[in-house]
Amino acid sequence: MRVYFIGAGPGDPELITVKGMKIIQQSGYCIYAGSLVNPVLLKSLPLHAKIYDSSKMSLEDMVVVYKEAMEHNIDVARIHSGDPSIYGAIQEQMQALDKLGITYEIIPGVSSFVAAAAVLRQELTLPGVTQTIVITRMEGKTPIPEKEHLGVLATATPTLCIFLSIDKIEEIVRELLPHYGKDCPVAVVYRATWPDQKIICTKLSDIAEEVKQEAITKSALVIVGWMLGKEFKRSVLYSQH
Repeated sequence: MRVYFIGAGPGDPELITVKGMKIIQQSGYCIYAGSLVNPVLLKSLPLHAKIYDSSKMSLEDMVVVYKEAMEHNIDVARIHSGDPSIYGAIQEQMQALDKLGITYEIIPGVSSFVAAAAVLRQELTLPGVTQTIVITRMEGKTPIPEKEHLGVLATATPTLCIFLSIDKIEEIVRELLPHYGKDCPVAVVYRATWPDQKIICTKLSDIAEEVKQEAITKSALVIVGWMLGKEFKRSVLYSQH
């Protein structure tokens, strides 16, 4: 028996890995991340699989399921949205599994930040512009270390991929304006690769109002950086010299 932490990808059910799909097809238990995981994937589970929505569960509730699966020697597909290593809260689950003596494996997935770059048709690291991507979030229930506050990270003007923070878009703008300037390009991608996907591309000074007009309050990624301006130097990688 084994627990598999599976990255389901950003939404498009075809963006799960082949390995992840194979595990889902053979697992008798499944705990999935509520509305964040495309329900189409659940149709690939065995007919009599037990299915649980993690959005309605505590860690202790999950442990009960893991124990039951262990007693019956049945694999568990623990399906996370995107990639489980980014804001997936898997470390505490793995710690609990270690205490129970249950083996587990992580199967990576396509994160929403790379899915957003794909639908934007945008490279996030451009020669002469930036070679650094920062994945971060604004403070919410989970505190942010002071040295990782957005205003501190912004001083080097890297490509910023800001998760779980669209409801704080006005605060994001205030923190970034002194470093990026009002004309810096910004993209907001709502539910990347889902049928109801929305994309906003504008400048930093206008993004808060446009997000408000589109009534986007969750499930959106904010990407900030001058690479969105499309001006860059040609890559050395494919140079003739």
